[in-house]
Amino acid sequence: MNFFEHQDRARRKTKQLIALLALAVLALVSITTFAAAALVYFSGNASPWIYEQPHSTWNGVLHAFSVQTFFWIALAVTSVVFLGSFFRFMQLGSGGRAIAEAMGGRLLLGTSQDQDERKILNVVEEMAIASGTPVPPVYLLEDDAINAFAAGYRAQDAVIGITRGCIQQLSRDELQGVVAHEFSHIFHGDMRLNMRLVALLYGILVIGLIGDFLLRANRRTSLVSSSRNKSSGGFIVLIGLGLLIIGYTGTFFGNLIKAAVSRQREFLADASAVQFTRNPEGIAGALKKIGASTAGSRLHNDNAAEFSHMYFSQGVKHLLAFMATHPPLGERIKRILPRWDGKFESTHAANNDSDQTNKGSKTFTDSDSSPIASIYSNEFHNDQTTLHPSIDNNLAQIAQPTHEQLAYAQDCLTHITPALKKACQEPFSARGVVFGLLLDQLPQTRTDQLSALTEQFDADELGSLLPIINISAAAEVHLRLPLVELSIAALKQLSAAQQQNFLSGLNRLIQADEKVSLMEWAIHRIVLHNICPAPLPLSKYSLQQMHEECQLLISLMAYTGATNQANAEMAFALASRVLPFKQFTLLARSAIKLDAVDAALTRLNQLQPLQKPQLLKAMNLCVMQDGKLHIAEAELLRALADGIDCPIPPQLQALPIQSR
Repeated sequence: MNFFEHQDRARRKTKQLIALLALAVLALVSITTFAAAALVYFSGNASPWIYEQPHSTWNGVLHAFSVQTFFWIALAVTSVVFLGSFFRFMQLGSGGRAIAEAMGGRLLLGTSQDQDERKILNVVEEMAIASGTPVPPVYLLEDDAINAFAAGYRAQDAVIGITRGCIQQLSRDELQGVVAHEFSHIFHGDMRLNMRLVALLYGILVIGLIGDFLLRANRRTSLVSSSRNKSSGGFIVLIGLGLLIIGYTGTFFGNLIKAAVSRQREFLADASAVQFTRNPEGIAGALKKIGASTAGSRLHNDNAAEFSHMYFSQGVKHLLAFMATHPPLGERIKRILPRWDGKFESTHAANNDSDQTNKGSKTFTDSDSSPIASIYSNEFHNDQTTLHPSIDNNLAQIAQPTHEQLAYAQDCLTHITPALKKACQEPFSARGVVFGLLLDQLPQTRTDQLSALTEQFDADELGSLLPIINISAAAEVHLRLPLVELSIAALKQLSAAQQQNFLSGLNRLIQADEKVSLMEWAIHRIVLHNICPAPLPLSKYSLQQMHEECQLLISLMAYTGATNQANAEMAFALASRVLPFKQFTLLARSAIKLDAVDAALTRLNQLQPLQKPQLLKAMNLCVMQDGKLHIAEAELLRALADGIDCPIPPQLQALPIQSR
């Protein structure tokens, strides 16, 4: 199963969850109505004629309410559930950060000198670069258990949470397996499914919480109330107790659904982690150590149960096996290592000495409405190229990077100077890293760009940034995207005002020469998409509904690597063969504007998951029509794919030989 099939499956699972929620609400409405009717009937408060009828008690209870009363009870229960779900959904609006903070996690800073913290940060950085995604923030849970989680709605707001026990007790290979498992959840839509599960189940739980509140409130008031209020207090106790039982019964069955959904996704994430690292012993070793550890994977946090389906391993204890959110450890290990002897390895502190620190709405001005002719540059013909790689292989690598790409990511980190690496991990200096990547090679243009920055920053602030700007500008070409990906996590820590100031400076620097190159646009697009993500897109459109957007995007790609109009037409024709359009013609260069491309990407991100591979294949065909892939072409391709939430790993075929 590939990236797009995983995404589609998660989307269908969400629809199934909504259907199951509707059934759960219907059941709660029925139970609540029956309980309320029984309470009214047996308390003698029903209409007198009901008691005069010669029918059974069962029929008496059923007739204790009118249709109108039943309607109001159904409306009240449904409103409570959906308002509770909506409230929880809003609480989790910031994405994975909200979960990490609720679990008591502490954000790890890139400048940390703690050996454990450096080790996990390096592993996460490697995985992100190898996957072609920005490095997610990492949160540390001070817990001796061996566990981890990924949380968020999509890659742009995802975080990795990991326990101190996990870092200290696992080797580097085992940590790689755990982190690769969590990256699988990020890519395959599991995180979004998990976040929605939390919100939906909270809505059902609210009924029980209301009952608990009534019982507590009545207990307090009964201490000071008179005997005349004892009867009303007893009625409140019955209501509270009924709501408590109904709410927690609903939660019990909701947790059954959660457990069933979660268990199967864990098997898929384990398999993806093995495919990513090409080292089954890594993730299997982590599972063995959980089985041998006295602390196991059980987390000690009051909110652990609510997020139990998000963890790497079982985070809470269940008396009933069918309530477990994760498959048994032995079953997971057997699937990874069929010849496992059934023995768990004893836990020991991991050897840290072997871990190397380094191993491991847009505000463009009017100039971005310029035609493609004025922004097209020769950068696509001056860099290293290679022979035509396999397009199908490239698509298969989306969210499934190879071991070679992981090795490349480790190599990238060793080639980034310590000063530049440190700058990427600090919010203030990370701005300078991105600024430096956009400096032009021509001295006069570079001078104009730096002069433009003086209009946005005062002399002292810009003076502090200049050293890192110059270091970043001298970085090798193939390190541009890794440096951007390393900087994203730090840039996310800027306040809203600081982010806006940074983006304004970015715009001034890009527009200093009164044109926008595709490389500049690509970097700006990646930064903007990841630190200021748009609302969660609805995956509801097909390619047939996106004719104009596809025409614009494919025309841009056709001109990108073409040396003349004929080559562009050949590239466009090649791409059009895999798209479902009968009338599909190459746009004129003057008709392609970058602000229109931004709008097209926003709309194309609403494509159904299984509709995206055709578009990506057409884009690949365009840039590789001449049998070669340039570094800048690969950067543009990755920026466009990032815009539709399809992470493309580094295209090793486009890299200089010495950088692979």
